[in-house]
Amino acid sequence: MALTKVQKTGITDNAIDADKIEDGTIVAADITPGTITDAKLASTLDLSSKTVTLPNTSVTNDMLAGSIANDKLANSSITVNGSSVSLGGSVSAGSIEWQTVKTADFNAVAGEGYFVDTDSVGAVTATLPGSPSAGDTIAFKDYAANFGTNALTIARNGNNIQGVANDSQISTNRASVVLVYIDATKGWLYTNESNVADLQQLLFTSATGGTITTSGDYKIHTFTGDGCFVVASAGNGATVCGGGPNGVEYLVVAGGGGGGNGDGAHSSGGGGAGGFRTNFPTPSPSVSVTTTTYPISVGAGGTGTAPGTTPRAGTSGSNSIFSTITSNGGGGGGGWTSDAVGLSGGSGGGGGGSIGHPNGAGSGSGNTPPVSPPQGNPGHPGTTNENVPISGGGGGGGAGGSGNAYSGNTGGPGGGGTGNSISGSPVTYSGGGGGGSTTYPGGSGSASGGSGGGGYGGGSPVGSNGGSGTANTGGGGGGGGWIGSGGTGGNGGKGIVILKYKFQ
Repeated sequence: MALTKVQKTGITDNAIDADKIEDGTIVAADITPGTITDAKLASTLDLSSKTVTLPNTSVTNDMLAGSIANDKLANSSITVNGSSVSLGGSVSAGSIEWQTVKTADFNAVAGEGYFVDTDSVGAVTATLPGSPSAGDTIAFKDYAANFGTNALTIARNGNNIQGVANDSQISTNRASVVLVYIDATKGWLYTNESNVADLQQLLFTSATGGTITTSGDYKIHTFTGDGCFVVASAGNGATVCGGGPNGVEYLVVAGGGGGGNGDGAHSSGGGGAGGFRTNFPTPSPSVSVTTTTYPISVGAGGTGTAPGTTPRAGTSGSNSIFSTITSNGGGGGGGWTSDAVGLSGGSGGGGGGSIGHPNGAGSGSGNTPPVSPPQGNPGHPGTTNENVPISGGGGGGGAGGSGNAYSGNTGGPGGGGTGNSISGSPVTYSGGGGGGSTTYPGGSGSASGGSGGGGYGGGSPVGSNGGSGTANTGGGGGGGGWIGSGGTGGNGGKGIVILKYKFQ
């Protein structure tokens, strides 16, 4: 007869073994919860040959007087967010544990949230974990509504943020952000953003080359000779100068043209100013730089010609170049006949004056080749009447105006230059050279060079030789005059290149 009920008091310790159990005689309903303990089981109990019916729904925790150790189970742990957690252990899954307020730079930890106070301490940097796992989550919150004044920088610590190898900068008040690490390609992604503008940290351009000065938040690189502008890092902010990201403001002035020669009763034209191009203070056209080396060319001034019986125009100045911006050298001042007209260039050279030579010498055109806005202006022609005893040369063109006409035997003043403050102080550049004068049939004065470094024209009381243009202004050389003997044209002034960008 089958045993229908087993009472705890009816079984002595170690009394139950396999021989005491008949197949199919014990079912779950026959076992009172908590009645069978380890002590009731023989140490050698082997049920491999017996059939014990225990339906899945019949065995509950309260039937077991003891517990099953983890090492007795095939699976003794679970995986949460990529980390193994032992059974019986604890882990925070999908939640943030908020920390005390941070007021200085700190290292962020996965699973934590941080109130950051930049109100009194200034900007704070939070560094993300260097070896994160997929699913790692970190949160940040502006504690004192002061990120707009003192930003929070989230340092990437070698991993991408939003798929870009760049730190983030949170710079709007009341900002809240949550970052989750996903993989090596995208790195940390923002899954929750509040009161956030541009999440990318604003970087600034850093470069070497030339003579470097600082004006406020800007670096200024001045090149008075050839060199290299070496960009170590390029900015990324759309608010920087130059009209766009990585923008650079520039002033590129070419070398001025040399003055023509005077001889006998003849005088020459003033040299044209070097081409003048800039995007300061209005950043157009813009130039954006990348991390590379930009060769800088600073144009030399043209040479004034020596006196002689053959009329000769002065030599044109050389070009100045930065990146895609080329300013053309000023045109040389003309001699006294149509065989030696003033030359075209950034600004054109003035024409020479003559007596007894029909048509005199024509002047050169400015803004050659043409660019927008124009880089210069034309020179003025010299004397054109064959039988009139007048021999005044025309003034060379300047960045701010055309060369001026002669007055009697006195040459025309050079065209005015243009002022610019890219260097931090107002400076005028690219003035045209004055035209040469002659004493025939009586005394005459000397034509002034245009403002911005233009050389004076030869004449009384300075003598027959034209004055040279001022170095690093691109001023044109003055034309040679005639006082008893011919005069040499003045040399053009060397150009200059100035670059400016926001560095903080």
